[in-house]
Amino acid sequence: MRRKIQVFGWTLIWSGLLIFGYVGWHLFGTDVVNARVQAEAVETIDEDLDEAKDSLSQVLEVEDDLGTVVDFYPEESPAEGEAVGLMRVPRVGLEAVVFSGVETETLKMGPGLMPGTPMPGQPGNTVISGHRTTYGRPFFDFDLLVPGDRVEVTTAIGLHVYQVRESFIVEPTDVWVTDDKPGGWLTLTTCNPKFSARERLIISAELVASPNLPYVKVVEERMEQLS
Repeated sequence: MRRKIQVFGWTLIWSGLLIFGYVGWHLFGTDVVNARVQAEAVETIDEDLDEAKDSLSQVLEVEDDLGTVVDFYPEESPAEGEAVGLMRVPRVGLEAVVFSGVETETLKMGPGLMPGTPMPGQPGNTVISGHRTTYGRPFFDFDLLVPGDRVEVTTAIGLHVYQVRESFIVEPTDVWVTDDKPGGWLTLTTCNPKFSARERLIISAELVASPNLPYVKVVEERMEQLS
C-alpha cells in the first residue's frame, strides 16, 4: 500500500510539472520566440518597405465630383508571411511588424493581415488579427483602447493613421466584422477574454490621415451616391 501511495504521489508531481511546463511555455516561452522574430523584422522593415515601394503600381489620378484631381496609390498585399508594415498603438505601447496572412505560423511571428481584405490605407475594411496571450501577446491590452485612440500603420506608400471609433465583443462565428464597407477602416481582432478563445474582441478604427485619404473620400462619396 505504501508503495502504491508513493507511486501515486510521484505521478501527481510529474503530471503537475508537465502541466506547469506546458502552460509556462505557451505563456512565456512563446514570447521569447516571438521577441526574436519581431526584433529581426523591425530591424529590416525599412529595407523591406523600400523594396516593396520599387514594385508598386504607378500612381493614378482621379477626379472628385468637383473636378479636383486626387492621387491614388494602389498597394497589393504581399505573399503569405511577408512583411506588410509597421504598426504602432501609442495607448498600449505597441510597436510590431504586421505580416501578410493569418495562418498559424504567420500569427506566431506577429499580427497578420487577413487575406481578401485591403492593405492599410486602401479603401475598404482592412482586417488585422493578433494573439492576445501568447507569441508576444501583441494585442494583450487592446481592451484599454477607447474612442479617439490612434492606430498607426506604415506601409510602402507611407503612414496611415486611424482613430478608434468603437470596441465590442462578438462570437467567433460573427465573421460579418470582416465585411467590406465604405470609407477607410481598420478592424483589429483578437481573442476574448484574456487566456480564452471563447469570444472575439473587435476594435474598429477609421482612417483619418494617409496619402490615400482624399481618394478614399472620393470612393466613399460615390458609393453613397449609388446606395
